[in-house]
Amino acid sequence: MADVLILVGSESDMQVAKKAADALTELGVSHEIKVASAHRQPGLLDKIIKGSDAKVFIGIAGLSAALPGVIASKTKKPVIGVPVDVALSGLDALLSMMQMPAGVPVATVGIGNGKNAAILAARILAISDAKLASKLNK
Repeated sequence: MADVLILVGSESDMQVAKKAADALTELGVSHEIKVASAHRQPGLLDKIIKGSDAKVFIGIAGLSAALPGVIASKTKKPVIGVPVDVALSGLDALLSMMQMPAGVPVATVGIGNGKNAAILAARILAISDAKLASKLNK
């Protein structure tokens, strides 16, 4: 079981996912990466979310960046969005993630900043994990 599930909308977002995965590895947080598009593979995405035991989700996407919002609409667990610079310097993706309707929260980090998403996920997990909290305080 992974504590953090990193979901990317396409293989082209993998460089940002790797930044998140590297930071989680450094902190000793279990994680996995899966690819599922909110637009092209909604059934697969639904199956992944419902079947996951992850405590925190990180959704990485560009353009309309629906992925983190769709994840948040299907779980009550924390969701962190990472916008990717595909067009409009990533501002389209950033605004899409930040403007979720009430009841569908997505914590959003900076454009392309997978490392910050990982650190935020670790901070969420550290609320109930003293050993992880001590790693973050170093």
